[in-house]
Amino acid sequence: MGATSHPRDVLLGAQAATVFLPVCDHYSGVEARMRKSLQLQAEMMEEFGACVFDVTLDCEDGAPVGGEAEHAAMVVALATLARNQARVAVRVHAVDHPAFESDVAVIAGSLAHTLSHLMVPKVESVDDVNRAVLALHAASADQLPLHVLIESPLAVHNAFEIAAHPRVQSLSFGLMDFVSAHGGAIPADGMSSRGQFTHPLVLRAKLEIASACHAYGKVPSHCVVTEFSDTAAMKAAAGKAARELGYTRMWSIHPHQIRPILEAFSPTEGEIEDATKIIAAAARANWAPISFQGKLHDRASYRYFWQVLERAHQTGRVLPAEAQIYFQAELA
Repeated sequence: MGATSHPRDVLLGAQAATVFLPVCDHYSGVEARMRKSLQLQAEMMEEFGACVFDVTLDCEDGAPVGGEAEHAAMVVALATLARNQARVAVRVHAVDHPAFESDVAVIAGSLAHTLSHLMVPKVESVDDVNRAVLALHAASADQLPLHVLIESPLAVHNAFEIAAHPRVQSLSFGLMDFVSAHGGAIPADGMSSRGQFTHPLVLRAKLEIASACHAYGKVPSHCVVTEFSDTAAMKAAAGKAARELGYTRMWSIHPHQIRPILEAFSPTEGEIEDATKIIAAAARANWAPISFQGKLHDRASYRYFWQVLERAHQTGRVLPAEAQIYFQAELA
C-alpha cells in the first residue's frame, strides 16, 4: 500500500468530516465512578482492540459547591491513571463560572498532552469559545481540542458559527438545560426518551446542531437518555440518533448505556461486507469508477463506504482482512 493509496488520503476532502472520534462519550463525576469508568475503558480496550469510548471526568456537575479546586486536583490525579492510547477528557465549568479559569489552569495546565479534549458547557456564542481558547493559551495548552455543549435557544441559533470555529472539534446537545431554558414552554416530557424525539422545538434543535457539525466537518454528539435502567429506551434513542438525525456520537451516563450506544452506531455485518468489497475494488481500479452489483460507484460513494469502515473500526467491529489492513498501524 503506497503512501498515497490509503482511502483517507485519497477520499477525504472538504466534503467529508476530518475528525474521527469514538461513538460513545461516557461521563462520570464522582470519584468512585470515575475510577470504575477508567477501569472499564481499559477492559474494553483489551476486548475490542481499540478505544471504543471516551471517558469524560466531570467538574461541572461533579464538584461540590466550594470544593471546585479540590475536585479539579482529584481529576488531574485520576486522569494520569489512564493507560496508553486511552481517551480521557474533562468537562470544566462554564466560562462565566468563578471556577472556570482555575479549572483550565489546573487541568489543562497539568494534562495538556494527556487529555483528548476539553469539554466546555453552556457555550452561547463564538465569544465564549474564544474565551476558552484564551484560557487554554494561558495554560500552555494551545493544541488541546475543544468540545462544546449547546444548551439554550440562543446557542442553537449560533450553532453554525460555533461549529465553524477552528478549535471546536465537536458539538453536544444539552437536552435538560435546553428544555429548562424555555421557562416551562416545553413540558417535562421533552426531556424523556420519547418526548425528546417528538417535541418540535427539541427535534429542531437536534437537527440544527447535527447540520452545523456536518457543514464544517465536526462531530455531532447526541444528548443523554436519563432512563439509564431502561435498555429498550436506550437502544431506541441511540438508533434514532444514529440512523435518523445524523449524529455520529452519543453521551452515556451509566456503564449499562455504553454497549447499546456502540451497537446502535455500529454498521451491520452486511454494511461492513459491502463497504469492504467496494473499497477493495475501488483500490484495485486506482479509485476510478467501478460497477458493483449492477450499480455505478465513484469517489463520491467510495467516500461514504470508507466512512462505514471507519465507523466499524471505531465501534470495535471485526473487519475483514481486506479492510483491516488499513487500520493495522492503529492496532499496533
